[in-house]
Amino acid sequence: MAVPLLRSGMRIKPYPWLEMLPVDPLSQALAMLIRLLGMAAIGALFLGLSGLYLKEQKIERMGHGANIVLLLDRSNSMDNSFAGKAPSGSEQSKADAARRLLNEFVDHRPHDLIGVAEYSTSPLFVMPLTENKQAIRAAIDATANPALAYTNISKGLGLALSFFDHQTVSGSRIILLVSDGAAVIDPDSEAALRVLFKQQQVRLYWLFLRTDNSPGIFAEPEDSRDDNAQSMPELYLHRFFSSLNIPYQAYEAENPGAMQKAISDINRLEQLPLHYQETIPRRDLSGQCYGWLAGLIALLLGLKLCEV
Repeated sequence: MAVPLLRSGMRIKPYPWLEMLPVDPLSQALAMLIRLLGMAAIGALFLGLSGLYLKEQKIERMGHGANIVLLLDRSNSMDNSFAGKAPSGSEQSKADAARRLLNEFVDHRPHDLIGVAEYSTSPLFVMPLTENKQAIRAAIDATANPALAYTNISKGLGLALSFFDHQTVSGSRIILLVSDGAAVIDPDSEAALRVLFKQQQVRLYWLFLRTDNSPGIFAEPEDSRDDNAQSMPELYLHRFFSSLNIPYQAYEAENPGAMQKAISDINRLEQLPLHYQETIPRRDLSGQCYGWLAGLIALLLGLKLCEV
């Protein structure tokens, strides 16, 4: 960077006696300016090559919303329509309808921290709690891939609850479960989930996408022999959720319109004051350094062309 101080880079002409030259403050100022511009150009080049960046920052925000984990069912049946068959023509699969409405839900929740998890045979971690709506919508849209296998809801719930580990309690903590079926939860998993739900102070919403002519989560068995978790897993899962002594609400949707109403209801209910920290990612400044370098070189070139 000090090279311009050692060499001027200008043409040197000999004079027999320097006292013959008049004092020229403007020329002296321009000479110093050229040296400074040269030093600045070299500095911009070094900073650009070194990969200058701004570190990740956290900014405190205040708003109204919640910490929400979207727990999405990825079993094969979600790729069917509400009629229980492969969608044809203008029909939507349950997964397609859920994606569209959940994206609208995210768009109407500007201050929420939202995470995404999925479950089938095993739980799938997709997106941690974040305020980055573009990333959340991308995580929801990723469920357009073909569904996986069966339903293991206890592991999915355990994963969703782990999102709140080491999180400061601020605003509502919500798990929004979106599924079209249920599965039997073994006693050990039930006991563990009861403890976790109490510890995490979570509110639970279950959006059940009911297939036509299938029993819903509120249907009581007509035959006492069917009153068991194997025959009516949705009913027994609803009873389990109701016994947790936490804020819990179940919605049964038989079509996209009913889903829209349920999601609008959740959007209206969960608007508590929320204090959170927004993470500003690391910002690369090398491009701006090269921009400054180009501008300084252009200025130096212009001054060179003005030389007489």
